[in-house]
Amino acid sequence: MKFTTFALLASCPSVFAFAPSQTKVSTTSLDAKNNVFQSIEENVKGAVAATFLAGAIWASPAALVGGDASSSNPFMNEIRTSVVADAKEMASGSGARVNKDPESLLRLGLPIPKDKEIRKFQSVLEEIRQDISTKRKSAAIDGVKKTKNTLKSKSGEFTKMCRDGPACTSIISQMNDLLDPLVANVADAQNVMNGSDQERVSLDKAYKLQDELQKLLTSLEEQMVPEGFATPVPAEYSDLPQLKGGRATVEFVLNKPGGVFDIEGVNFDQAKMKMIIDGFTAPVTGGNFVDLVEKGFYTNMKIQRSDGFVVQTGDPDGPADGYVGTPSKSIGKGKHGERLIPSEIFIKGDKGPFYETTIEDEGRGGEATVLPFSSYGAMGWARDEYDPNSGSSQFFWLLFDSDLTPAGKNVLDGRYPVFGYVVEGADFLRDIKEDDVIVSAKVTDGLQFLVQPKGQEKAPVAEVVASE
Repeated sequence: MKFTTFALLASCPSVFAFAPSQTKVSTTSLDAKNNVFQSIEENVKGAVAATFLAGAIWASPAALVGGDASSSNPFMNEIRTSVVADAKEMASGSGARVNKDPESLLRLGLPIPKDKEIRKFQSVLEEIRQDISTKRKSAAIDGVKKTKNTLKSKSGEFTKMCRDGPACTSIISQMNDLLDPLVANVADAQNVMNGSDQERVSLDKAYKLQDELQKLLTSLEEQMVPEGFATPVPAEYSDLPQLKGGRATVEFVLNKPGGVFDIEGVNFDQAKMKMIIDGFTAPVTGGNFVDLVEKGFYTNMKIQRSDGFVVQTGDPDGPADGYVGTPSKSIGKGKHGERLIPSEIFIKGDKGPFYETTIEDEGRGGEATVLPFSSYGAMGWARDEYDPNSGSSQFFWLLFDSDLTPAGKNVLDGRYPVFGYVVEGADFLRDIKEDDVIVSAKVTDGLQFLVQPKGQEKAPVAEVVASE
């Protein structure tokens, strides 16, 4: 069996960093792990780790998407995340507050031109959710008022940014319809005793309305992605599947042989997770994953690692470490015929991902990736520790902890690509263990964005079986 290992970086005696990979190592004892955890909590307090990563400046060549690749797409020069003043911005974890909401992170990852006003609006709307959950009721009401005022003053501007103006007009109208009921429920919670059942019911209703608002916000922002936009990918990777111009939804169902999933005292016969796979930030990695899901590669596969930091799978039975299929001419194949894919890292402010290297190799340690490892259930692509182009089919879900793995201050952001997030059912990861089985893996939306290499559009399902 091939394991994910967590590499201890001995270069800095007070900083411990953990990295998923496919290398085979002996298992660390529980006592030793506990000592490491204690050492992390005592020593890694953000600034030290950030300084360490920022100093890890090495040089190596990379297949970086430059101006030539973007010149064919007139929207590329306009697309910048407004919060990025330049390419030196630190990751979201560099401040006192980490954005842990996967749907918020996905919205922030959308390639929207001239996005300053919509990002300000997004921030106000998302803050309402935080205020409701922390019972800052007056602040939540103020946030709703700001939201209403913004929709009144900026709706025309927002609509002009959309591919389908009438569709966005309808979305904005639906958002407006939810604001008064939201205020009413928060006000009801203000007028009853703290901790009472009445307060809980009112706040639950408010939370549900705010959740509907955020889903509408996602639809609104998705409409703002330019028609025909696709993240540029170097031509040498055209013989690999790619997720171009959109996102895909993938749903997994897992069984626990002879048992149930226990989530905070509630038992479930099956674990069901919904994941959004991002083709804007990780077109090659995301395309490889969606292709394998569609081929049935992960169906009936066991979970192979669950250690409190990650849950990992993707290693087939037999000698191969990954999917055995038609290899890329650029990247080549693994020792058992595995189809390999290049490392793919997208930093905020760049026009596209860079390939076959890491953020430290590029001398850009500590900069913000478009999608960070700051959400519970962030999905990363596994590989051998020292070979960025050794990934094939193994991936992991990160069990994010803001103290142990803060965004931008560990060896995950910029070293392993984030290609998606679990948006529903992430709590099941707490009780998914080794030998639990993925009984169903399906692409439920966005399959139209999967672009297969010429001549491989209808590869037989039998090809996914690893050589015995």
